[in-house]
Amino acid sequence: MSSLAVVAIILAGMLLAVGTVDVPFEEVIKIVFGKSSSNKVWEFIIIESRIPLLATAALSGAALAVCGLLLQTLFGNPLADPSILGVSTGAGLGAGCVMLSMGTVISSWFGSMVGGFVATLIGAFIGAMTVMLLLLLFSSFVKSSTMLLIVGVLIGYVASSAISLLNFFATEEGVHSYVIWGLGNFSGVTLSQLPLYSWIVALGLVASLLMIKPLNALLLGRRYAENLGVNLNATRNALLTITGVLTAIVTSFCGPIGFIGLVVPHISRLLLHTSDHYRLIPATMLTGAVVAMLCTLLSVLPMTNGAIPINAITPIIGVPVIIYVIVRRNKIFYFN
Repeated sequence: MSSLAVVAIILAGMLLAVGTVDVPFEEVIKIVFGKSSSNKVWEFIIIESRIPLLATAALSGAALAVCGLLLQTLFGNPLADPSILGVSTGAGLGAGCVMLSMGTVISSWFGSMVGGFVATLIGAFIGAMTVMLLLLLFSSFVKSSTMLLIVGVLIGYVASSAISLLNFFATEEGVHSYVIWGLGNFSGVTLSQLPLYSWIVALGLVASLLMIKPLNALLLGRRYAENLGVNLNATRNALLTITGVLTAIVTSFCGPIGFIGLVVPHISRLLLHTSDHYRLIPATMLTGAVVAMLCTLLSVLPMTNGAIPINAITPIIGVPVIIYVIVRRNKIFYFN
């Protein structure tokens, strides 16, 4: 944990110092600690752009990683992640309804009233929360977690089909905007939006910490958990709500970020050699923040073509880990 904290601090410093505009590190330190810089442009870049980018990447990485851990424990599936329940796809459908149908009267009116970005943000959040509410509705009469997982996958397929239809009938400009949004980035949260974003994510992370005892009980088996007094339906609904809200807020602001929720829990297990959630959840939060910051740093390294999309980087880190998980599944999913 201490090593991860040191790595996180180093990455944070590099993210503040590295970008398309070269800012001397001593100036970065002065600005971060509230002192005036000799160059107001540098001050604007650090305060208005790089600090929100750093905070958004760290919070989003922690949130997605914890979501993946909660779902992997809930479903007993080492390949579960936030997108598997269709919440991310629901957010994509909501954003697509705004971006890909801006020619309609309703979408045009909505976009002109609140602005294109805010309209997309609201649409994505509504889409994600709609899927989450559907899952909670199905969970009231679908008692098997495996069957509920299948329901989530099916909802995701339906949402994907709707997105394909919207793409087919959309304008070239709308399709281009939607593709850019779908590539994912952590620069979608402005300095003014950061407090709200931080509070929502922080509340979701705290709520996940409150689920440590039932999560550890689930590792021992559902019958054993029931014998310990764990209400399985209430626990499942609470976990779905936490992961749904966190996934919805991150996807709405940052787009559908892949692989972090799937990969980071396994990296944490490999580092700690334990599945005890008392240690695993904090470690997963920190590891998720580190991985997200590392991907962001790689995406903003000075280049002539601008920043690289996050979803072009996460598979490079994620695929080798997932292959290792598949090959050695029995030895790393649950540690003795």
